[in-house]
Amino acid sequence: MNNQQFSVIPDTSNYWLKNAHVPVCLIETDSEISSDTREGLSLVNIEIKNGIITQIVHSSAKLSSTGDIPTVDLKGGMVWPCFVDMHTHLDKGHIWVRSPNLDGSFNGALDAGARDAGKYWNAEDIYRRMEFGLKCSYAHGTKAIRTHLDCFGEQVNISLEVFQTLQKEWEGKLILQPVSLVTGDYYLTEAGEKLADQIADVGGILGAVPFMSSDVDNQLDRLFSLAKERQLDLDLHTDENGDPNSRVLHKVAEKAISHQFSGKIICGHCCSLAVQTPEKVIETLELVNEAGISIVSLPMCNLYLQNRQDNYTPRWRGVTLLHELKKQVISVALASDNCRDPFFGFGDHDVLEVFNMSVRIAHLDMPYGDWPNAVTKTPADLIGLPNIGRIKVGLSADLILFKGRNFSELLSRSQHDRVVLRNGRVIDTTLPDYCELDSLFE
Repeated sequence: MNNQQFSVIPDTSNYWLKNAHVPVCLIETDSEISSDTREGLSLVNIEIKNGIITQIVHSSAKLSSTGDIPTVDLKGGMVWPCFVDMHTHLDKGHIWVRSPNLDGSFNGALDAGARDAGKYWNAEDIYRRMEFGLKCSYAHGTKAIRTHLDCFGEQVNISLEVFQTLQKEWEGKLILQPVSLVTGDYYLTEAGEKLADQIADVGGILGAVPFMSSDVDNQLDRLFSLAKERQLDLDLHTDENGDPNSRVLHKVAEKAISHQFSGKIICGHCCSLAVQTPEKVIETLELVNEAGISIVSLPMCNLYLQNRQDNYTPRWRGVTLLHELKKQVISVALASDNCRDPFFGFGDHDVLEVFNMSVRIAHLDMPYGDWPNAVTKTPADLIGLPNIGRIKVGLSADLILFKGRNFSELLSRSQHDRVVLRNGRVIDTTLPDYCELDSLFE
């Protein structure tokens, strides 16, 4: 057990968390709880009984009766619900040591990743790296993860089997969802249709990377048809580049409308929006809104890869238009994407880091508003988990307690001493040692 945690939680089924600063946007309660600070925080007391949140009241309210119920004074420390990481690549994770991206480019990442997969990706290799990622995510306070899995050829059988094994082993700790990852043209083949059937069989999400080409309309028509026939949702990588002529997001929106698609559509990255003309941006966002498409941005990976050239300082951040999307009432989430692989050489599966970096990269402060939703409530809703990612009476006490009392404190230190509660009980937040993976790199 990590003995450096900042607060001691009693080993009992019923207790109060007192004087907790909680972003108001993350609280769902019948009684109105207003903000106490310019940052949108409210100082509240939270009762936990038998693993369930039973009361949320403002700290100024007189408690009905605490009796002999233990109380934990958080002294203004922040409390968040457990995180939802809705766009990851767990099967690629932690291969940087053996397959680095030596020029840091997107094409370099594709090449290094493909070489690593061709040489090493057997069941044991994928299992151990994915398990390592899950250990990190769980310790940091994540409750649900959606991962894209490379599914070309025979790799799909290996990866889906490993995924299902881990899904069962982590049941009750982490909710795991699989998304197929292939290029858009793959679904025009017999193998692509078989893949759609396999994804339906495991209750997954149909995913793809459609690139701008003369065939992109045909690819998207086929993709929507396969998804509709199998009643699958879609989760696509779109426009992960800085080319203003890359308008796959626009085409996906057009196809969603023409196919009258009723399932959920998530589009990730959407980087090229940031380098398009205002007229094209408005045109696309209006279509995206009409089509009911939601966007997940991956700021850390996009900052790392986009606009990278030798001896050149990048002129843009590689991140999509988060504020403009939100202004158009389009659901926007943030997620971690890759971790210590050729697409992003860093990371630790910590969604707080994702939020922290996103605030800096995309200016999500002044005000913070409801941006905390982007790593909790919003992704939970987008991936079909409406009872997580929020603090609400009647829900499980799956919470993260931070010593930081406001956003400046929260985002200025690592919060490595956080306390993670699952069903009201403290979990071990000790992170796995990197040496666990050493034998994979010998």
